[in-house]
Amino acid sequence: MDTLRLLDILGFVVGIAYLILEYRASIWLWVAGVIMPAIDMVLYYKAGLYADFGMAIYYCIAGVYGFLLWQFQGPNKAQKTASKRPIQHFEKSRILPALAVFLLIWAGIWALLSHATNSTVPITDAFTTALSIVALWALAQKYAEQWLLWFVVDLVCCALYIYKGIPFKAAIYGIYTLFALFGYYKWCNLAKNNAKELRN
Repeated sequence: MDTLRLLDILGFVVGIAYLILEYRASIWLWVAGVIMPAIDMVLYYKAGLYADFGMAIYYCIAGVYGFLLWQFQGPNKAQKTASKRPIQHFEKSRILPALAVFLLIWAGIWALLSHATNSTVPITDAFTTALSIVALWALAQKYAEQWLLWFVVDLVCCALYIYKGIPFKAAIYGIYTLFALFGYYKWCNLAKNNAKELRN
């Protein structure tokens, strides 16, 4: 078995664990969220997915950030106690800024891949990377709508990885796509329950 296939399978196993932990809104998803991109860095580099390689580095850093945010930041931003951060809905005032950031990052990565690498899929690679950055931020904020962003990312990535010949990675993103719908439904219910608890 070659190295690429072995990394593909290992990333698949850790990715399943990550998905289950995210669905349960478990803080331990961030630990898996550091291990998985560490594996992916090698996989993506070997597959020539350079934006995804850079994104994997971002995922490792974001894993630490997300863990600390979930662990210590409660409903009140000034409350740095053991009270965990609640699941909530995306604030309307943040939609346009988030969209603007996504478009700027997409354009920047696209230009970088087109001029500085031999990437054969610069538009798609840049799109999934840019949207993943925004989605990961939304996950760290515990917005239920982060699942909708991941749904788009996962669907596009599934097709991209099939095209690039890494089938296990494509398979896990296919599973992610389906789970994103169930995850969104569950997190909406959790956000509703959290809102009731805060009112009481």
